Amino acid sequence: MKNNIGTNISFTLFGESHGPAIGLVLDGLPAGFPIDMKRIHQDMEKRKAKGKISTQRHEGDEVQIVSGLFQGKTTGTALTILITNENTRSKDYQKTQGRLRPGHADFTAFEKYHGFQDYRGGGHFSGRLTAPIVAAGSICRQILEAKGVYIGSHIEQLYTCKDDAFSSDIEVLTQQIQAMNQKEFATLSPDIAQAMTQEIEEAASQGDSLGGILESAIVGLPTGIGEPAFDSVESVLSHLLFSVPAVKGVSFGLGFGFAQVKGSQANDDFCMKDGNIVTKTNHNAGINGGITNGMPIVIHTVVKPTPSIFKEQDSVDYIKKEDVSLQIQGRHDPCIIHRARVVVDSVLAFGILDLWMSKEATGGFVCA
Repeated sequence: MKNNIGTNISFTLFGESHGPAIGLVLDGLPAGFPIDMKRIHQDMEKRKAKGKISTQRHEGDEVQIVSGLFQGKTTGTALTILITNENTRSKDYQKTQGRLRPGHADFTAFEKYHGFQDYRGGGHFSGRLTAPIVAAGSICRQILEAKGVYIGSHIEQLYTCKDDAFSSDIEVLTQQIQAMNQKEFATLSPDIAQAMTQEIEEAASQGDSLGGILESAIVGLPTGIGEPAFDSVESVLSHLLFSVPAVKGVSFGLGFGFAQVKGSQANDDFCMKDGNIVTKTNHNAGINGGITNGMPIVIHTVVKPTPSIFKEQDSVDYIKKEDVSLQIQGRHDPCIIHRARVVVDSVLAFGILDLWMSKEATGGFVCA
């Protein structure tokens, strides 16, 4: 199993849902950057399970940095993040061992790892592994924000409920991003947040689950980041986004909407503004030829309904090779999109920082 990604900076993910600990090694960070542990804690809070709309497995998620940090600043060596698992109930999975949960990675895990994988709570395939990603992403976001780059997401759609779209005005968009980063349930409209919460609670009461769409935006990036082919901004960010559990679709800017317009409508006309070259519209999400053009990057990410549902389903016992009925037990989220948005922000921050360091490779990426 390959568990590392990145070019100039990289991270290696380790641990299992019900193992003693999970963590991540973040390597290649510039030396001398001060890390705000309080900010990491705040970002971790956005991912935590809370209330009736999340799993009842509650973890402390206290982040320990056991290497790569000295006197509050990065040393430039591998930074290791460790988070202990404290609230596991592995017995919930013993009764259904070998029974393949629809929508999960149980079948493919058996096929690839021949039964040696840790099946408890999904093991290494679990969304639990996103916790150290959020911690690492918080560090990347702190570095980017020091350079004037801000990243944020809101729940654009949950089932049939739709929020307002991010503003096309850069100043307003920046304010919206900063507001979303302070919210526990990230929607632009407070009324929609209430409606979405009710939809999740209703699905939970029926033993079912819901999915939705996140709209993410990145503002403050300079021009010239990215490569024209295999390391385009779209390809690097998509690679990372599809590593987030339950993500099944990613589009940039107008996305699939390009199929419904003509070239004259799809193109973003150029103009001068305050001495800078900008585009009048932003259908292409701040990217031309795989390279940033200085406009906001806007991304839509589809998160599928949580596959762990309490309804009875048809399945197969992999070990006995026979058809079975399956009704899963345990503690599961009726929806994960409100928790996934900080994970999406985190992988975007890592990807953007890695791409930016490629641009600055000739002169070195300096924190100051």
